[in-house]
Amino acid sequence: MSDTIDYFFAPISPWTFLGHQRLSDLAQAHGATVRVMPVDLGQVFSVSGGLPLPKRAPQRQAYRLAELRRFAQYLKVPLKPEPAHFPVPGDPAAKLIVATDAQEGWVDAMRLTGAIGAAVWVQERNIADEATLAQLLDECGLPASLLALSKSDDVQARYAANTQAAMDAGVFGAPTYVARGELFWGQDRLDFLARHLAS
Repeated sequence: MSDTIDYFFAPISPWTFLGHQRLSDLAQAHGATVRVMPVDLGQVFSVSGGLPLPKRAPQRQAYRLAELRRFAQYLKVPLKPEPAHFPVPGDPAAKLIVATDAQEGWVDAMRLTGAIGAAVWVQERNIADEATLAQLLDECGLPASLLALSKSDDVQARYAANTQAAMDAGVFGAPTYVARGELFWGQDRLDFLARHLAS
């Protein structure tokens, strides 16, 4: 029986983007299935003591930028730490990923998640703009009808359920990976996740 990795994330997060391809590769290497679970990080923060970026102390904001540059260089991932369209609301993109997972499956949802991350952090596109999301669907070879589906009550309910599941699991930041009942927070914990799956 193959492992399942619960992948809790916000698609607007640079840390999600930095870890995303490595998570995909890790899952493939271990024959694991990924449950693609974008969440409303604002709600998660509200019950876990987290603060949205603009409300964090200047020292923390400055260090975040330094760490983004370090990790991008170390991982050899192109990333612009202060892109033109950040922060913007991430809910429309998150719901589009939920809709893709529901209709097309987790592999396509993972592919779209990677494209959305690159759109923000490499290409400096506005993922809060519906036209951008439509373009990303087209670039990924996914049906345009997913955009309408992403606005449905069913998708909203699933997005809310993902967020509740994250809070129930003890998630407090993104990305967080949960496998075999253990929680791993942050893209810099993927090595621990790999060892956990290999044990």
